Formats: sequence, C-alpha cells, structure tokens
Amino acid sequence: MARPDERLTVQREKRSLDDINRSVQVPSVYESSFFQKFLAYSGPGALVAVGYMDPGNWLTALEGGSRYHYALLSVLLMSILVAMFMQTLAIKLGVVARLDLAQAIAAFIPNWSRICLWLINEAAMMATDMTGVVGTAIALKLLFGLPLMWGMLLTIADVLVVLLFLRFGIRRIELIVLVSILTVGIIFGIEVARADPSIGGIAGGFVPHTDILTNHGMLLLSLGIMGATIMPHNIYLHSSLAQSRKYDEHIPAQVTEALRFGKWDSNVHLVAAFLINALLLILGAALFYGVGGHVTAFQGVYNGLKNPMIVGGLASPLMSTLFAFALLITGLISSIASTLAGQIVMEGYLNIRMPLWERRLLTRLVTLIPIMVIGFMIGFSEHNFEQVIVYAQVSLSIALPFTLFPLVALTNRRDLMGIHVNSQLVRWVGYFLTGVITVLNIQLAISVFV
Repeated sequence: MARPDERLTVQREKRSLDDINRSVQVPSVYESSFFQKFLAYSGPGALVAVGYMDPGNWLTALEGGSRYHYALLSVLLMSILVAMFMQTLAIKLGVVARLDLAQAIAAFIPNWSRICLWLINEAAMMATDMTGVVGTAIALKLLFGLPLMWGMLLTIADVLVVLLFLRFGIRRIELIVLVSILTVGIIFGIEVARADPSIGGIAGGFVPHTDILTNHGMLLLSLGIMGATIMPHNIYLHSSLAQSRKYDEHIPAQVTEALRFGKWDSNVHLVAAFLINALLLILGAALFYGVGGHVTAFQGVYNGLKNPMIVGGLASPLMSTLFAFALLITGLISSIASTLAGQIVMEGYLNIRMPLWERRLLTRLVTLIPIMVIGFMIGFSEHNFEQVIVYAQVSLSIALPFTLFPLVALTNRRDLMGIHVNSQLVRWVGYFLTGVITVLNIQLAISVFV
C-alpha cells in the first residue's frame, strides 16, 4: 500500500471538482481594495448557506416558534456559531492543503474504511436529497395543487435545472444562489414585518433560558434544531469550493489572504442563513403561538397565512403564495449543493468520476425509490412526509461524527497545514464541540425512535 504522503500527492493531482477547481481568478495580495477582494472570493459561502435553509430547518424553526414563542432563538444562534467554526476548518483544509475532506480522509485510511465511509456519506447525501424532494413536492402542491406523488416524480426534471445552471460556470451559479437567498430573505422579512412581532420578546429570545434544559419538549426540539443545522454535506462541499479561487499557493501571504476572505464569505452568508431561520421561527411565534394548537406543517402555515382569524391583517393569498414560492426556491437551489457534495464524496473516496448531471440523475432516482415505497405503504400525505424529513435528519446525525472528528484531526496535522495548523485552543474547542454535537445527535436519534 502506498504511503500517506504518496497518496496525498496523488489526491492533489486529481483536483476536487476539476471543472470548478481554480476557475475563478482573484486579485493578488497587493492589488485592489478590501471590497473588491471580498467580491472576488464571495460565492462558495452562498452555496453552503443553502444547506442551512432546507425543509428540515423550516420545520424545526416553525415548530419552535409556534410552541415556545421566541425562546429557541438562542438555540438557533448557538447552532450557527458552531456552524461558523466548523465551516472555517473546512475552508482551511481546502485552501491550505488543496484537498477536499473526502480526499484528505482517503489518503490516511485503508481501503475497507474508505468504502465504509463512502456508504455512510452516500446515505447522508440521499437523506439530504430526500428533504429537498419532499420540500419541492409540497411547494408544488401548495402553488399548483399537484398531488404529492406526481410532484415527487416531477423532481426528476430538476436534473435539467442543475445541468442548465452548471453550464453557466461556478461564478454564475454562485450569483443565482445568492439572488435566491436574498429573495427568500425578503419574502420572510415582509411577512414578519406584517405580523408585527414583539421586538422585546425577540431580544429576550436570544438570551438562553434554563427551561431549555429542564423542559423535555423544549430540549427535544432544541436537539432537532441543532441536528438540522450542522450537516455533513456542507463540510465536504466547502472544503472543495474553497479551492475554486485561483491564486498563487506558493506565496504565504496569498494563502493567508485566501483564508481570510474565505472566512468572511462563509460567515456573511451563514449570518444570512441564520436570519432567514430566525425569521421563520419569529413568523411561527408571531402568528401561531397561543392560538390553541400548533400550526407547524407547511400546509398549516400556508392556510394560516390566508386566515384572518389567525393572522388578522396579515391574511392574504399573496402572503401564502410567497411562502410556498420561497419553499420551492430553497428546494430547487439545494439540488445544486447536494449534487456537488455527492460528486465530491464519490470522487474522493472511490476515485469515480462522472458528469454532474449523471450524478444528479443517479442520486435522484435512488432517493425516489424509498420515497415511493413509503408513500404507497403509509400514504402520500404531507404529515407523513414531514415525518420522513425528521427521520432523514436522524440519518444525517449518524453520519456527522464521521465527518467532524476527521475534519478536526486533519486540520491538527502540521504536515498538512504547516503554519496554519490549529492552535491548542482551536483543537480542543473543535473536539469539545464535536463531542457535544455527537451526544446531542445520539439523544435526538433515541428520542425519535423510543
């Protein structure tokens, strides 16, 4: 078997997502203003941020607001801060080592382990895709009255959307995703403003409450929010997309600058994702808290936004249509991110390359098989498939420790990271957070099944 250093060399020569790798020119360290450099490096963070706004996040945020008012805003805030930390480590691995996480892991483990990790992560990618399928199908039902089964089958066609986007090049894809995120943010901003929430209540919600630990229902939902926030595919994706910028990696100052602006890009877009999730939670709280029963389902929110007895002056067919349209947008654009992440995992662990549209079609077909089986067994109802989203989050939580522990360990290696190796503080914070997330996800899995 080849030594790890030899395998590292081979992995680097493969280049992660070869069509995208080093495809975007950025200014040299001595050129341009801060803002110009930020624009040049900005983009990968938007693609990653999409993963923090999928239907799983929608469900937990809406339920959190409708059941516990603004109290779980503090959990959302802590979740996104942890996400910022982990995504920073993924950026560091990509920029400094010029490897994505799958390539780096594969260079240090035996073949049988690579196969096992590939299977675990493929299951996680399928679960991610499943939430996108369900969210898109529900949005099509709300907007056009299309039955869920036909809406799910129609999602096969989104491979054409992904293929069309990929022909534009990564820079244009990043712009499309950014515009989509802004559109969703504006929609929820309008709806929350019309709902007239309590500003004082929102501010108080960002202060952690001891009830979160002592109230079983609140704790369980907090675990769900944490589990829906940190996802394996975002880590793999960011470690690869960080390599999309073309700079001279032999100039230490240029590498340091790439790290600096990569972090800016990531944190700005994750703040945007946090704001959208917070707006969803606030919307659920402002409209449905204390109305006698919790309106958490997508159909319930859609109907509620048209019901003046629930939402008063906010009630409007336009508001409900905008809500469904936002759900459709996030379902479609998440397809791009999950396709790229699936390709990264397959290339890194198995060294199998295929066109992205083929990868997308394969993933979607494999995802639809269990969805159709579930639908025919228990019925194609929105409630049933919202439970499918919950179970998909559990499968993601199982894969997460196999992503985060290697990420922290690899960025602790001086032979990989050089002067950018993790400090002692970052090392122990990384292991501590990974351990806490693992325990929380185990608790979430137990509470779902028991």
